Amino acid sequence: MSAPALLTTDPVRETSHVPPPYDLIELLFFAYRDFVGEADLVLAAYGFGRAHHRVLHFVDRLPGLTIAELLDILRITKQSLNRVLRDLVEAGFIEQRAGVSDRRRRLLVTTRRGETLARELARAQGARIAQALAKAGDETRETVLRFLAGMVGQDDRDHVLELVARGRINGPHLMTSP
Repeated sequence: MSAPALLTTDPVRETSHVPPPYDLIELLFFAYRDFVGEADLVLAAYGFGRAHHRVLHFVDRLPGLTIAELLDILRITKQSLNRVLRDLVEAGFIEQRAGVSDRRRRLLVTTRRGETLARELARAQGARIAQALAKAGDETRETVLRFLAGMVGQDDRDHVLELVARGRINGPHLMTSP
């Protein structure tokens, strides 16, 4: 069975005065593909995927993160997080510790092994970013920061910017000069 014939008129295009920024949309797709590509190869050697990378990244950047906070950051189901977290704990990359004031709270921290992997992945991605910023010019970094912050939904933007700032305080800042 063949695909239905396209309408001779496209009501979306007729009513839209400004075409979508296809160049930026496509460049974001390709940039993301290559940004995660190197990390994917390293993670595959451990039997891990992108979900493992995200969990490891945020636990390393925000030591003492709770499971509830991590669920809020990643916006994944508790079931998905539990599976990924179990893999990382069993492989010795993340530890769960009891909270100081409330021993029922599980605080997540990277082990030395987890820290080493998280930093290796961040260095590879940081190098790609540094190379792109070097090509774009010195003043570009602040513009890119504003652009990416603007891409985050307005309802969540302040929270995300607070998390990014918190990560700068807690961990090394890998995005220095190229």
